[in-house]
Amino acid sequence: MVARAHTVAFEGVEARPVEVQCAVSPGLPGFTIVGLPDKAVSEARERVRAALSAMSIALPSKRITINLSPADLPKEGSHFDLPIAIALLAALDILPKDAVDGTLALGELSLDGTLVAVIGALPAAMAAAEEDRILLCPRACGPEAAWVGATQVIAAGSLNDVVRHYTGQTPIAAAEAGEVLAAPQGRDLRDVKGQERAKRALEIAAAGRHHVLMVGSPGSGKSMLAARLPGILPDLSAAEALETSMVHSLAGLLSEGGISRSRPFREPHHTASMAAIVGGGKGAKPGEISLAHNGVLFMDEFPEFPRNVLETLRQPIETGEVVVSRANAHVRYPCRFLLIAAANPCKCGYLADPSRACARVPVCGEDYLGRISGPLMDRFDLRVEVPPVAFTDLDLPATGDSSQQVAARVARARQRQAQRFAGTPGVRVNADAEGALLEDIATPDADGRALLSRVADRFGLSARGYHRVLRVARTIADLDGENVVQKPHIAEAVGYRLAVGTKS
Repeated sequence: MVARAHTVAFEGVEARPVEVQCAVSPGLPGFTIVGLPDKAVSEARERVRAALSAMSIALPSKRITINLSPADLPKEGSHFDLPIAIALLAALDILPKDAVDGTLALGELSLDGTLVAVIGALPAAMAAAEEDRILLCPRACGPEAAWVGATQVIAAGSLNDVVRHYTGQTPIAAAEAGEVLAAPQGRDLRDVKGQERAKRALEIAAAGRHHVLMVGSPGSGKSMLAARLPGILPDLSAAEALETSMVHSLAGLLSEGGISRSRPFREPHHTASMAAIVGGGKGAKPGEISLAHNGVLFMDEFPEFPRNVLETLRQPIETGEVVVSRANAHVRYPCRFLLIAAANPCKCGYLADPSRACARVPVCGEDYLGRISGPLMDRFDLRVEVPPVAFTDLDLPATGDSSQQVAARVARARQRQAQRFAGTPGVRVNADAEGALLEDIATPDADGRALLSRVADRFGLSARGYHRVLRVARTIADLDGENVVQKPHIAEAVGYRLAVGTKS
């Protein structure tokens, strides 16, 4: 007797189909799982055996063989418990084979038969929709999986519920999508006293997804500014929310099946390892840059991160994806993030203060910021000096626009970009434009072109630096509601490009 069930194995955000074949044949009694299972999958036989025993179902005195096909694809995780169990029940003629064959299942079994939540329900639901199958999952995963909407999701509380559903005794209603989680109350830009130039840089960055480097002495407000960036970013679109949630689903970060429209904000500590930042570890899990997909990655004390970690950011920043290659895994994750880096001007942080700076000025500053390589520095579109604020200024009234006012301007600029890039695959904001498309949308007027040529000659801008100035100028023009990039837009973009460091 042979029965088949279906599940998935995860390779990054991709859910690879796996067929679970169960054969019950005469021979020496045994329960074997083959098909390149890891330790968690191999142990599934004990959980399945105990769960069936809790339901008063005894395994026959025959040879039970479970094959996970394709056999050369590594199988990892406890979510194989449920498909193995229903394939076995179908082979024993307890469940109808046709119904099980039309189901894609995932879930972990407790020893009493209760189904435990697992990661990856959202990508699995998309795979089930592509294969035109019903998704069977634990009850806790149902609201998350139901967001796909293109397939029926059956969320069961226990293996006994699954049996009663497929035998028609107690059908389980289709799961409904979880609630859209409310965005947390954002902090207001007006809370930051002064720093109008840095606030303007954040507005430009939010409008066009341009990377920012802020350099200033300790306590000047760099972290405060970065923490207020989510408050001026537009909500995720439906497509962006699904992309981001798929990554978070694999990392087990979705709360009670709810999908959030607020953009992720990740702030790893400077002691984080390379695997934590770019992804890796057991199973090549997504790192911070992928968890920040479509959102913000804030890296405080930027030069303090290990040099090899910083250098691994260069390619993901350009391509918008990262490939994690390990001996037993080769996976690809999306990582289109907005990088906000903050740094002190030197080791002690008081390079510009004659009364507090060390005796090694200015060499100490050059050595400290020199930890950021030229190619990595070249990838920052906006470089801003954040000067210290005198304590006497802290009692002054708030200045500048509120986050709500800035967010409205950012939303209008993003809308202009959405209309401009409609129908252009892979391009959503100005930071994504390149080649002929960039030349077409960001060609400045005659005065602007002349200014940019002089700057490129004077400061030796690289080709990448030249194009990044054009992208920033295009975003500034969008904020001003202008169709043509003009000289003032070029001048402002160049000012941010050369504000800190000239490694262009």
